[in-house]
Amino acid sequence: MREAILGKIRYAAGRDVEAARDHDWYLATALAVRDRIVDIWLDSIRRTTADQKQVAYFSLEFLIGRLLGDALSNLDLVGEVRDALAGLGVDYERVKFAEADAALGNGGLGRLAACFMESMASLDLPAYGYGIRYDYGLFRQVLTDGWQHEIPEDWLSFGNPWEFERPNIAYPIHFGGSVEMQGQPGGLIRHAWHHGETVMAVAFDTPVVGWRGKRVNTLRLWSARSVDPLKLEAFNHGDYVGAMAERANVEAISRVLYPSDATPAGQELRLRQEYFFTSASLQDLLRRHLERHPDLTNLADRAAIQLNDTHPAIAVAELMRLLVDERGLAWDEAWRITTGTLNYTNHTLLPEALESWPTGLMERLLPRHMQIIYLINWLHLEKLAEDRPLTDDLIKRVSLIDEDSGRRVRMGHLAFLGSHRVNGVSALHTDLMRETVFRDLHALYPDRICNKTNGITFRRWLHQANPGLTELLVEAVGPAVLDDPGALSAFQRLADDAGYRERLQAVRRRNKLALAREIKERLAIDVDPDAMFDVQIKRIHEYKRQLLNLIETAALYEAIKLEPELDWAPRVKIFAGKAASSYHQAKLIIKFAYDLAQKVNNDPAMKGRLAVAFMPNYNVSLAELIIPAADLSEQISTAGMEASGTGNMKLALNGALTVGTLDGANVEIRERVGPDNIAIFGLTAPEVAERRADAHHGRNAIANSPRLASVLYAMRGGAFSPDERSRYAGLVQGLSDHDTFMVTDDFDSYWDAQRGLDRLWAEPRSWWRQSAVNTARIGWFSSDRTIRDYAEEIWRVPVA
Repeated sequence: MREAILGKIRYAAGRDVEAARDHDWYLATALAVRDRIVDIWLDSIRRTTADQKQVAYFSLEFLIGRLLGDALSNLDLVGEVRDALAGLGVDYERVKFAEADAALGNGGLGRLAACFMESMASLDLPAYGYGIRYDYGLFRQVLTDGWQHEIPEDWLSFGNPWEFERPNIAYPIHFGGSVEMQGQPGGLIRHAWHHGETVMAVAFDTPVVGWRGKRVNTLRLWSARSVDPLKLEAFNHGDYVGAMAERANVEAISRVLYPSDATPAGQELRLRQEYFFTSASLQDLLRRHLERHPDLTNLADRAAIQLNDTHPAIAVAELMRLLVDERGLAWDEAWRITTGTLNYTNHTLLPEALESWPTGLMERLLPRHMQIIYLINWLHLEKLAEDRPLTDDLIKRVSLIDEDSGRRVRMGHLAFLGSHRVNGVSALHTDLMRETVFRDLHALYPDRICNKTNGITFRRWLHQANPGLTELLVEAVGPAVLDDPGALSAFQRLADDAGYRERLQAVRRRNKLALAREIKERLAIDVDPDAMFDVQIKRIHEYKRQLLNLIETAALYEAIKLEPELDWAPRVKIFAGKAASSYHQAKLIIKFAYDLAQKVNNDPAMKGRLAVAFMPNYNVSLAELIIPAADLSEQISTAGMEASGTGNMKLALNGALTVGTLDGANVEIRERVGPDNIAIFGLTAPEVAERRADAHHGRNAIANSPRLASVLYAMRGGAFSPDERSRYAGLVQGLSDHDTFMVTDDFDSYWDAQRGLDRLWAEPRSWWRQSAVNTARIGWFSSDRTIRDYAEEIWRVPVA
């Protein structure tokens, strides 16, 4: 290994050893390790036979994080590489942290896709992941005086040693133009799409290493390239900008994840992105199938496509177009293949996240697909009319076209109709899908919806993120915990062992010291590692209720000021997460976190009692630092609004106690760890629906809670924003007038739950026993279990 790294330093990095810097050593190490990966990768491809069914996972996000540590851990090469670098006088930890986080995702959706890809490889299941190779990802979050600003996340500036560009694997992606109907022999009609614009999708492949190197699968990401990158005639006439304009327009497709859709141009770019990667992926899948089979009639028997949310839902129309227009299949046969191959995962019940596109935009950008969608809709409604009388109201609810919102295509409905199975991602979420967003379609197709509760890869979120805890678990219950998440259950018998509880606490304290150093370095805030680290790390959104946490923190601050003689449990409130660039309310919540931190951290009376830290630019690497150090996990979304959550699983796995609502996977975590080992508060999903029917519920909740009223009065009056006293007046007024997310209604229950946790913290024996029980009982939430469920019940793929 040492010789391989030296060779890469010289011949790949072009450096002498004496001149090499940390990034040079990272590049050389990654390339040396990659050579070993490629051997397994090619072997995995060779031993995948034509008769094996393969999975294609379509996702707009893959939040894979840093890959060096992931690959070394899964190949059991950490010690070998550490020793090799040490023999060269190089620190492995510095080399590992020289790698940039891959900016290919944003939150839970993308991280789930990354966990699933790793689990599929670990279970020796042949699979391709398909997405977009973003040049700049979502954005790098910078806080200026507490306000979020977005700058490009230039993660590719030093190159990416893990990827292989495949210029020979490129597909034309068409937009615009018109459709001509052409008569054919036998009275058939062929639709010829005379497209107005063509973009090339070029493949970049990244190997995904499974546990113990069992299999290496492929993550294939598409980069947009112009057919004509330079208008040379215009350039030679001095129009240098105009000569590059087409290229800039085309390459914008793969520049940024989730460009703002606040403008018509932004909406169009999002649709172009979704169609771009979906079409390229389908073309690639069909090509690979036809290399092994004579035709496409058995596609559903040899391929299973999973659509990760509605972003790739256009696959229904695109696969029909490819089969009917390009391959000449009859409509009914093409529909049989399409609905046998595609499957759809729904991740949200929020209306704004269930995508819909204006029909005018679709007709202009994808005219042939709009024709296909209209025909699918007509046939769908005709079939329904054969079995039952159709009322105008039923047609309105089940149609693919939403006539009430300016004529829009319902992409969730399209994905539902075009899929073999539709799944939710937690038991509660799946039940709510059946009762709400897909209620009418579920009544028509009662066997289509199923549940597949999310999971996480323990290799990343325990073995790599928390080596101290992993070592303790291996010593306590044996090495089986490295291969079988279910083996964690044996750790519970040691929850009452004082010696193991003390060692568990010592491991956590080391992790907290590491996080405290990072907080000091980034924010110049001193935090006490012996305080409770109370953590809420996730995308900033009103339904995730960071605001509830912050208001409770402000109330706690007021309470400590009023009664300093009480024995308050010391807390460090840690927040991290990004707000969408056009989401003003979420950005205001971040600003409030900053202002509250300024107030609390600069008050001498809070020293050793309360501190607040908002850590900017949340990503996988920061999560790997925070999660092992967390004592308390905040999973406090409005009941009925979080599909599942996976941060709740990662934190519980690492021994954090959960305070949360009965929402998403919290319900199943409670079932697994036991109601005595989780702090549940707040309204249930049915109670939320009932409370919303009362237009005055927010005002009533405030009137009935003196503590809440006091904090909101202080916020409105500028107590936390002396430089702009009215800054939070609108926020407070909104809670009174239209508290959609039940912040006010759940406040008192949340306060009581937190004070109960204060009392528990004061009893270390009970706290650390519950921590051990959480780790021991969380094994069911492994993504290996989730993938087995998908394979057996949706994809119909055998898993060893």
